[in-house]
Amino acid sequence: MAETITIRTDAETEHALNVLTGDGMSRSAAIRQAVIQAAERRERAAQLRRAVLAMDIGEPDGIDVAAQLARDRGDER
Repeated sequence: MAETITIRTDAETEHALNVLTGDGMSRSAAIRQAVIQAAERRERAAQLRRAVLAMDIGEPDGIDVAAQLARDRGDER
């Protein structure tokens, strides 16, 4: 059985609901769809972060970027 929830809206939320229900969708259906889509985006973002963190970055090339930048900036002075 589905649960009922209550939300307090503000002007920004009311505007968003007006946009989402402009095609005749009910407020309830629009809110359900928005919650599901937000969860899917969050899950995709988490999967992407995990994939990036698991990527093989290869072997270090031996260049110390911080030291190189310090040398380059030292030449500018």
